[in-house]
Amino acid sequence: MNQGKLQSGLAQSTAERDAKHAARKQWGENPCGAHVAGGLEFGTLEFFEAIERYRYQVYAPWMKEVIGFDRHGGKRLLEVGCGTGTDLIQFARGGALVTGLDLTPRSLEIARRRFDLYGLAGEFANGDAENLSFPDETFDVVYSFGVIHHTPDTERAAGEIYRVLRKGGQAIVMLYHRTSLYYWGGLMLKRGLLRAELLSDSPAAIMSRYVEHTETGGRPLVKAYTREEAFRLFRDFGQCEVRVNQLTRAELGFAGRLLPEDALRRLAGSLGWNLIIKATK
Repeated sequence: MNQGKLQSGLAQSTAERDAKHAARKQWGENPCGAHVAGGLEFGTLEFFEAIERYRYQVYAPWMKEVIGFDRHGGKRLLEVGCGTGTDLIQFARGGALVTGLDLTPRSLEIARRRFDLYGLAGEFANGDAENLSFPDETFDVVYSFGVIHHTPDTERAAGEIYRVLRKGGQAIVMLYHRTSLYYWGGLMLKRGLLRAELLSDSPAAIMSRYVEHTETGGRPLVKAYTREEAFRLFRDFGQCEVRVNQLTRAELGFAGRLLPEDALRRLAGSLGWNLIIKATK
């Protein structure tokens, strides 16, 4: 290997390490969903129930139907990036045999506490989406919602999901959608052009600054994908469907208050912030 290639490889490795360190810092200091349970004692039943209400009633009321938490009873299910266990506990309540993996030790501590409070069984592991510590064909379902677009090598993470799935198993993955109203309107137009942040920052830097909730100035790596790019990431799977969802009335301003529910759903199906990938091995 020549000196130029060696230096490039070292720089890439350093950048990848830095990105994963930033992810641990972000969700160690800002546990997923905790900001919507302000005023409640951390780690109590009331605290966790407030997070659930917000997630499934306010932020994404479509999630329970689309994800199908109760459709995997008796199956071995891995969540890559389980955070504080909000979605994982829904699968457990539906009868799945769940394992939660996360890069952030604090998130796993909170998830374990949550399962203990509700008297539910689950296994937990600290690990990296790009290097899953499970044998080939271990799980019937692998779920990952809003996680692998934060890791440097998202394609490798998709390959690891494929590897640990059994033949006929299903991957359910959410990635951020670049062809969305939030990306172009809320980030690139509002932040990038009207506030002139694109003069000094890249689109990736703007996403890093604004996409994830932070009270401590966290700047995790954030990527967004088109539908075509999502299909390419999951091209090894026998079947793959990619749907779009997640658009709130607040994002539409005054028009959002007037829009009929059916029209909002149609808009969400094309301009929403989430790509929901369901792929069968």
